[in-house]
Amino acid sequence: MIPALQNYWQQYKPRHNEITILGLVLTFVFVLMWSMSSARFASVDNLQGMALQIADLGLLSIAMMLSMLSGGINLSIIATANVAGIVTALSLRQLAIGEAATAGIVPSLIAMGAGLLAAATIGLGNGLLIGYAHVSPILATIGMMTLLKGLAFVLTDGRAISGFPEAIQVLGNGYVLGIPVAFWLFLLCAAGVGLLLRRTPYGFCLYRLGGNPVATSFSGIPNGRLILQTYLLSGLLSGLAGLVMISRFNSAKADFGESYLLITILAVVLGGANPNGGSGRILGLVLALFIFQVLSSGLNFLRVSPFLGIVLWGLIMILVMAINFLLPRMKPRRLQPADAGPGSNRTTPPAAEAS
Repeated sequence: MIPALQNYWQQYKPRHNEITILGLVLTFVFVLMWSMSSARFASVDNLQGMALQIADLGLLSIAMMLSMLSGGINLSIIATANVAGIVTALSLRQLAIGEAATAGIVPSLIAMGAGLLAAATIGLGNGLLIGYAHVSPILATIGMMTLLKGLAFVLTDGRAISGFPEAIQVLGNGYVLGIPVAFWLFLLCAAGVGLLLRRTPYGFCLYRLGGNPVATSFSGIPNGRLILQTYLLSGLLSGLAGLVMISRFNSAKADFGESYLLITILAVVLGGANPNGGSGRILGLVLALFIFQVLSSGLNFLRVSPFLGIVLWGLIMILVMAINFLLPRMKPRRLQPADAGPGSNRTTPPAAEAS
């Protein structure tokens, strides 16, 4: 019985070691913040607030993770989200009869569709530049980010566009079964992307592309099309995050979420994704986002500067990566024939050692 359990653990540990560590870190951070702050930290209102705040950041982090799995990066996710929100607001003004805040469901759906279409177009542009023009991902997305920021300020004259109808506000302020609609949307997208990565040929090819693009190309996988699909999906998720943001704040602006960009990259890396591409799990990303949100909420209750939260976030990321690096090296090294001395006899077949 014991050897069977040991064999199972040896098979389980490499695949789930990072998830287990993140789960333990999340539990520790939650208990620590709860014990240090007031009893209201674990109240229903605060938990609902944390779920609401994690939704748009979570959607942006998934968008970032997809691009990083391919071996690239998408630095234009925030600008894409803001442009999608602005296009939605401007479209609603054109479609609504009278005030935009009193528009019905159909104009609201059309306006949101226009915003998502704009985000998909931006993602398509990134994919074409990176996948077919072979522009470096960081250069292509920085250029796109700069372009979109300028376009957003031109469209809005630097002012916020406020006043959205109930059909749009419910996305960021509504509740279903006591849980924010935006959080349900985040969970649905996370589950969908997780299944896409683990259960479809697209996901299989994406991991291979991030791990070794040259070998992927020689194996017959169209790298350009795969990159195009990845950045298209990243753009759509960014646009969806933009819709959540404008519905939460009841306004669209050119510079919403400027601080989110670095946080999304940190969340992806903390969640176990390889910054060079080829590995990463949605569950790890979700746990990393929960750690960040619990930490931020706890510091708010303690009335600590929000900048300290960024410092602690970086320390946690370094700690988790260090643990993941050191644990595999703490296992005892197996005795090799060369280490046993000149008089030793090899009793273990090579195949058994490899296993």
